[in-house]
Amino acid sequence: MNAEILCVGTELLHGDIVNTNAQYISKKLAEIAIDVHYQSVVGDNPARIKQCFATAFSRSDVVVCTGGLGPTQDDITKDVLAEYFDVKMVYDEESYHHVREIYSRFRGDFPQNNMRQTYFPEGAVILNNPNGTANACIMKGEADGKMKIGILLPGPPKEMEPLVDNEVIPYLKQFSNQVVFGEKLIVVNIGESAAEEMILDLIEKQTNPTIAPYAGAGRVIFRITAKAESKEKCLELIEPIKEELIRRFGSENAYVAETGKVEDKAAELLLEKNITVATAESLTGGLVSSKLISYPGISKVFMEGFVTYSNESKINTLNVKKETLEKYGAVSEETAKEMAYGAAQAAGTDLGVSTTGIAGPDGGSEEKPVGLVYICVYYNGKYNVKEIRATGSREIIRERAATTALDLIRSCIEK
Repeated sequence: MNAEILCVGTELLHGDIVNTNAQYISKKLAEIAIDVHYQSVVGDNPARIKQCFATAFSRSDVVVCTGGLGPTQDDITKDVLAEYFDVKMVYDEESYHHVREIYSRFRGDFPQNNMRQTYFPEGAVILNNPNGTANACIMKGEADGKMKIGILLPGPPKEMEPLVDNEVIPYLKQFSNQVVFGEKLIVVNIGESAAEEMILDLIEKQTNPTIAPYAGAGRVIFRITAKAESKEKCLELIEPIKEELIRRFGSENAYVAETGKVEDKAAELLLEKNITVATAESLTGGLVSSKLISYPGISKVFMEGFVTYSNESKINTLNVKKETLEKYGAVSEETAKEMAYGAAQAAGTDLGVSTTGIAGPDGGSEEKPVGLVYICVYYNGKYNVKEIRATGSREIIRERAATTALDLIRSCIEK
């Protein structure tokens, strides 16, 4: 079975709202082995919505549609689907009580236009929406001589997501006897094109599982995805591929992270080993700290973060020597070492990590160009320094520096 996602709303086309619905629905459908081949966005225009339904049903078994279920005149998705399947709209008494009950929580009156939310295509299965006035529905109809399924969901994610989890996925499971499961392998110190070349023979021969690379600042992620009758069987299929990738990339450069985030692996190790940590950041300006503290429970080991942007703050807060700054400069291996050590001493932690560099777009020189970054981890009395020369915008350079710093934490702990 394959599906298409259709998101309705002029505000999506204009960029006023980010379309996160398609991403969420795609991930959930993939988990039950329903393939999503197309995603579309259309404005609040009945002719164009109907054309989108026609196109979608001509190439997909299921169309999951979000938006256009509200009380106003431009909320027309249900009407258009009813017209497409050539059925009439009918009143639903339970939806009337639902709308009144939800609406009364906020206001005492009941506008007449809310009655639009009490009508549905005839024959539709109505899904109760506990988080809003707009009930959803599932409808079967015929298109091109084949039975198709249309699923209409409200647009707001806080309403749409619970309906997908609690109603739509359980309903669609009857049409799929397989699951899809994947693991994410993070690869560092190797560029995307070089990493792909190292495993190109595996990619070219892949069937099940499949291997898909995608890059980010400072790391490449390979998603290994399998389709089978159970998660356990998927893992059996994934394991040998995963082991082969780690063998080729080297265990020091490749590791599994459930979320695909370097910071989560670093945080996991810090907590597992009960290693306390402090950060000293210059060009990253708190980005390393921010990524670490996004991990639940990190407060057990994360003690303090210092943003020491100026030379004065490096001296006063971290006890970086004035002579070091004068001789080597703020962007140097020597300064990075003193920053990492100073952070660990000031916060009384087992580990200190520092970042110092030139994020640009100005401030570089021939000797120290934009993108030059020094990162240091001080741990167990040893200094581990890494120099990178990043390219791209200021944001990309900062992101790569933070990611590299977090991966260096991981590397030092594992060593």
